[in-house]
Amino acid sequence: MKEKITRTDNPTDVIKLKDLAAYQEHSVVSREIIRKPSGTMTVFAFDQGEGLSEHIAPFDAAVYILEGEAEITIDKKPYSVKEGEMIIMPAQKPHALKATTKYKMLLVMIK
Repeated sequence: MKEKITRTDNPTDVIKLKDLAAYQEHSVVSREIIRKPSGTMTVFAFDQGEGLSEHIAPFDAAVYILEGEAEITIDKKPYSVKEGEMIIMPAQKPHALKATTKYKMLLVMIK
């Protein structure tokens, strides 16, 4: 895996995470911030009603909601997660995400 850090011209600049991905109508937009052998950090912007279908990941993933609200289903159990809240999606557990409202999230995957 090639290491990558995406920020600004100066990697020590202070940034607003929710400004890294813009909403697009009927779409899910993502921007990878960091990719290293030990994990990734990605900001997503979901238009209302959009989502990611059920899938399984090989690593634990933490979702932090930057704005809006999402329904995150883990192992068939739905959770309402709102701005300022987070949830951990355990490795090897099926999970899905759906935008209750337009929302942005930070996804941190730890290997």
